[in-house]
Amino acid sequence: MKASIITIGDELLIGQTIDTNSAWMGAELSALGFDVTKIISIHDRRDDILNALHETVTNNNVVLITGGLGPTSDDITKQTLCEYFNTKLIISSRVLEMITQMLSARNFPLNENNRRQAEVPENCRILENATGTAPGMWFEKSNTVFVSMPGVPYEMKHIMSEHVLPELKRRYTSQTIIHRNIMTYGTSEARLAELLNEFEKEIPQNIKLAYLPSWGIIKLRLTATGDNKERVINDVDIQVKKLHKYIHEFIYAENEVSLEECIGMLLKHNNKTICTAESCTGGEIAHLITTIPGSSSWYKGSVVAYSNDIKTKILNVSATEIEQNGAVSEQVVKSMAQGALKIFGTDYAIATSGIAGPDGGTENKPVGTVWTAIAWNDGVYAEKRNFGNERQSNIRRFSLNALNLLRKQILGI
Repeated sequence: MKASIITIGDELLIGQTIDTNSAWMGAELSALGFDVTKIISIHDRRDDILNALHETVTNNNVVLITGGLGPTSDDITKQTLCEYFNTKLIISSRVLEMITQMLSARNFPLNENNRRQAEVPENCRILENATGTAPGMWFEKSNTVFVSMPGVPYEMKHIMSEHVLPELKRRYTSQTIIHRNIMTYGTSEARLAELLNEFEKEIPQNIKLAYLPSWGIIKLRLTATGDNKERVINDVDIQVKKLHKYIHEFIYAENEVSLEECIGMLLKHNNKTICTAESCTGGEIAHLITTIPGSSSWYKGSVVAYSNDIKTKILNVSATEIEQNGAVSEQVVKSMAQGALKIFGTDYAIATSGIAGPDGGTENKPVGTVWTAIAWNDGVYAEKRNFGNERQSNIRRFSLNALNLLRKQILGI
């Protein structure tokens, strides 16, 4: 079973809006067993829409379309769909009634633009949209299902979840596709591929391995296909166990779990708390930790000690230590972590001091150098790493490296 996705809108092509719809729809289609062969983003123009429809009708069971269904004159998708499916626009009394009720509940008057949204191609199947004014539209041509939906993400998701996915599941149930993501940190993609050389040689033909790197985190995605769902899941489970044997020290979680989520789960499970003392990362570690719901139960606070004055006055780092070793040093970062531990009274403290760039580096301490320390009640450990030259990338990498160092300390690895 094959599927394609078409997203319509000039705003997608000029970078004004990020296309999150395709990622969500692709994941949902894949979960149903569809092979998503193509994703196309196009202008809201007649010729571009027609060309995309002609291109995708061949060799696809399903084509999902989002965008271009607004109430203004620049939204021409419905007229173009009428041309492609050889039909005309009519007013749907059912859709008009829904729009009227929705606007009335919000104390908005019904104007001509809103009324225009009740126009639908005569030969389409209407998919009610309880979250907005533009309905979804279901067409069939040349053994291919076409579904046109609004580009607003929560409206599209509602129509997909309530109407489209159940119907596709009913019609197409022959193949199972299972994705399993293994999250790793602490090594390079090339090194990981070297370690998994034998694993890849032994992997069954119905399972594929992909490397998906981002900010030092490498997601390993196993994709398995087959006719028997239970057998496919079992096949993937076997390969996941093998992965753990090959690269156990680098795996921190499965599925879409971030390092900060992993840290939160470990701290909560062990009833431990954490604080941070950040220089080069400027609060990024604190930000990552506090994006996790419930983090107030394990995270106590932070000192962003960007200047040496704050390091000495707040964190009680010795001025002599800084003068003799420099702010970016093992001695200073250890003292920062120990100082934070005393201030906040937590079980662990993370500290970072480094050179994010683009300037400030020296021959001995080039841009990308970072010292990270983890302190606990009866000890402290520090580690030096060297990353790249780009500032924002370095701040992110410094922060993830610090979280991973904490993870290893908690687990004793």
